[in-house]
Amino acid sequence: MNIKLVLKLVGRVLLLEAAALVLPLAVALLYREDPLPFLLAIAIVAAAGFGLSALPAKSQFFTREGFVAVGLIWIFTGLVGALPFMFSGWFATPVDAIFESCSGFTTTGSTILTDIEALPKGILFWRAFTHWLGGMGVLVLATAIVPKLGIRSHYLTQAETPGPVFSKLVPKQSQTSKILYTMYFALTALEVLCLKLAGMPLYDALIHSFSTAGTGGFSNRNASVGAYDSVPIDVIITVFMLLFSINFAVYFLILTKKWREALASDELRFFLSVVAGATVILTVANLGVYSGVGESLRYTAFQVASIISTTGFGTADFVLWPQFSQMIIILLMFCGASAGSTGGGMKCSRVLILLRAIRREIHRITHPRSVEVVKLDGKLVSEATLHTLLVFLGAYVTTVFVAALMISLDGQSFAVSFSAALTCVSNVGPGLEAIGPSGNFAAFSGLSKGIMSLCMIIGRLEIFPILVLLSPSTWRRL
Repeated sequence: MNIKLVLKLVGRVLLLEAAALVLPLAVALLYREDPLPFLLAIAIVAAAGFGLSALPAKSQFFTREGFVAVGLIWIFTGLVGALPFMFSGWFATPVDAIFESCSGFTTTGSTILTDIEALPKGILFWRAFTHWLGGMGVLVLATAIVPKLGIRSHYLTQAETPGPVFSKLVPKQSQTSKILYTMYFALTALEVLCLKLAGMPLYDALIHSFSTAGTGGFSNRNASVGAYDSVPIDVIITVFMLLFSINFAVYFLILTKKWREALASDELRFFLSVVAGATVILTVANLGVYSGVGESLRYTAFQVASIISTTGFGTADFVLWPQFSQMIIILLMFCGASAGSTGGGMKCSRVLILLRAIRREIHRITHPRSVEVVKLDGKLVSEATLHTLLVFLGAYVTTVFVAALMISLDGQSFAVSFSAALTCVSNVGPGLEAIGPSGNFAAFSGLSKGIMSLCMIIGRLEIFPILVLLSPSTWRRL
């Protein structure tokens, strides 16, 4: 294990985070708020970053180092991202600040805040900006620096990029990162413009665009998007939540004029089918809650997009919906967005491959002599990939149930404990009952908040980087 090079890379990313803190500092100064929380955080993070970056290290870097580096970077990013929250005085304990920071960077969107609108604008800006930074991945942003360290960035992005199969848009990973962030920035800017034209103040438009882009869900309003009670704003955010839930490789194919290949994506068609199907089913199921089909469709479509994209914005409290509707919401939490998007969950590609593997097994039982393979986008899915998918599914479900068991020590109901674990691992945000769209996570104990913070990081990195980091065998030969 080349631990010095791993720590050197952690230092470089911390320097990027220190630079990112300058933007909310400027917002605090613009609104004549106390800049001290950001100044102290920048000084501490920059000092730690420079210290670690100065470590002398050999350039030997392989898969194990990549997974450990990714795990450590995300843990440190969440910890130091909490510094402005702690120094602001608006968070009761360091655990609360860390919970909010981890929820931000992992784009989960769960919060312990009970009165969001009371916080300073600079703090709320940083809170939403963490979504934007974490949405595409902090290491995707850092890949431009990696070649200077003599590291093959493939090992890093492989560990951070969501989905069953890792692939690059172009041969060079650094160039892939630039393409991804160009598209990411362009879509974010377009949403800001659309929300501004719809009547949303510029500051609010930035906050909600950052949160939509990262599929996080932090708002600067207590009632989330529902506070605006605007059909145009609901429609705009619904559309962009879905856009950011689609694999960015599809956009790259469109930009390179490969329309047929883009539209032929199995995952894209499956994702849109699930969204359409869930919207129709829930619109009908919720007719008893709303005054008509139009109103039911408006609120249902928004919440379906919010949950499957794992954004977590709210215009309606789905805890008040029928039990059948809430079960659909839980299934959407499990499913999640597309691989290669900024969304969380298991990913539609995995669900689709799993369904096709089940279909193949049924066909094998009924036709023992037949030979059938599993395909995705016309390409053969290897048995190794299928094995990895099943292991991931087992690890995912196990993580949710173990976390739910530990959270239940707080004395919460099964619905609260289970949905808290699921929403954190899937990076969705709201859960059921007391932690629904109108609730928060303030009532949990410090231990439960710590467990949920770790679950957010585990879910964002899709389990294995953290498991590798915690495995004793990883550290046997330092």
